[in-house]
Amino acid sequence: MLIQRELDKDLVLFAAYCINGCKETLTLSTPLLSSTRSMSMSSNSRSSTSTSTTSSEAEETPQRSHRFELLKQVDYKMPCKSHRSLAVLSGHVGSVSSLALCGEFILSASQGKDIIVWQQPDLRMFTKFGHGDGSVKAVVTVGNKVFTAHQDSRIRVWKVSRSSENVFRLVDTLPTTKDYLGKFMKQSNYVQTRRHHKRLWIEHADSISCLTVYNGLIYSGSWDKTLKVWRVADLKCLESIKAHDDAVNGLVASKGIVYSASADGKIKAWGKELGKSHCHSLKGILEGHKDVSLNSVVVSDDGKWVYGGGSDGFVMGWEGNVEIVRWKLACETKAHEMAVLCVCLVGEFLCSGSADKSIGIWKREAFGKLCRVGAITGHEGPVKCLQASPNAVGGGFLLYSGSLDKSLRVWWVSKQSSTSDSEEKSIISC
Repeated sequence: MLIQRELDKDLVLFAAYCINGCKETLTLSTPLLSSTRSMSMSSNSRSSTSTSTTSSEAEETPQRSHRFELLKQVDYKMPCKSHRSLAVLSGHVGSVSSLALCGEFILSASQGKDIIVWQQPDLRMFTKFGHGDGSVKAVVTVGNKVFTAHQDSRIRVWKVSRSSENVFRLVDTLPTTKDYLGKFMKQSNYVQTRRHHKRLWIEHADSISCLTVYNGLIYSGSWDKTLKVWRVADLKCLESIKAHDDAVNGLVASKGIVYSASADGKIKAWGKELGKSHCHSLKGILEGHKDVSLNSVVVSDDGKWVYGGGSDGFVMGWEGNVEIVRWKLACETKAHEMAVLCVCLVGEFLCSGSADKSIGIWKREAFGKLCRVGAITGHEGPVKCLQASPNAVGGGFLLYSGSLDKSLRVWWVSKQSSTSDSEEKSIISC
C-alpha cells in the first residue's frame, strides 16, 4: 500500500535531531523489541539514507536511522510560531481511533481493523498487523506486549515474533480460554446482559471503547456500561464493575485512582478497597453537564487535576484531593463549537480534539483554569485521538493526532507563553 507523507523538511530534520539527541533514553524505554533486537542488531547496523516514500520502501523492514547525526553540530532554531505541521501519515484503511507512544515508536489503530507501528525519527512505517480481527477501538502497550480493544467485545494480545522484529503475532484473546473453562460450568458466573440473554461476567457484552494500564492491571471500559479489571501477569479477569448508566467512553489512572468517563455525563473515581488487593469501590463522582456525554478524561501527573471533554464542546476541570478522596468543579471552558472527542495533557498544557476537525491548545493556569494559546487545523475529519510526547523538542513538544479522515498527523507545538496582541484577544477567560 502506498504511504503518503507530507513533510516540512526543516522541521522534521530538527525534530529528528532532538529525538536522536535523547536516543539512549528512548531505546531503554522501548521494550517492544527487546526480545529480538539483540539478536538482529549486528545485521541491522547499517544506517538508512533514502527518503523515498514509494510503496516498495514501505514494505521492507526499515533500519535504525542515523542520517541526522551531522545536525548535532548545527545551532538550529525553531521558527517562532505557536505550532507547525511536521508530517501527514496515511496508511490506514479506516478512521484512526487510538494512538499509543512507546519510546521511539508510535502505534496507531483504526476502525479498519489494522494497527500500524511508525518509527521515529523518520516517521516511516515499521510494520502493520491486526488485519481482519475486528474494528480497533483502543491500544496500549505493556512491556513487550500490545493490547488492543475491539468492537467485537474482545481484547487481543500481541507480541513481537522471535524470528523477526517487525512481525507481531497474536498470542492470546481476553477472556482467555483458561478463564472460560474455569467458569462456564457454574451458573452463578453468568449475568444477564439483556432480555433473555446471559454471559459470563468475565465477558464484555458490547464494544470495548477504552483501555488503561496501571500498577500491573489493565482496565477496560465498554459500551455495555461495565469496567473490567485484568491482571497483566496471567491475563486473568479479576473483577467486573457495573460502573455507569450508559457507555463508558474513557479511562485513566493515577495515584491509586481509576477514572471512568461515560455518556451518562459523569466521571467516576474508583479505588481499591482496604484489605482487598483487587476489589474496587466507588470513591467519588465528578458531575458534568446535564444530558451531556463525557467522551474523554485525563489527570495531571500529581493527581490533583482531572479534566473531561464533553459532547457540548466544553472541557471541564475538577480539583481533587486524593488523600481525602474529594473533588470539586474548578473550571468550565467552552473549548469547541462541536463535541470534544479527546484530550491529552503534557506538563502545563492541555490539548483538545474535536468533531469540528480542530485541536485546541490550552495552558493550565492558577486554580486549574484553562487559557487558549493556540488552535490547530488541518484534519479533514473529526479529531478522534491525541497523544503528546513528554520529550522537549526545541522549546516545544510533539503532538500526534488521529482523525476520522484516516490520517495520523504530527505537529510541533511551542511552549512559549508569550503571545502577540492579536493572540491575546483570542485568549478565553475561564
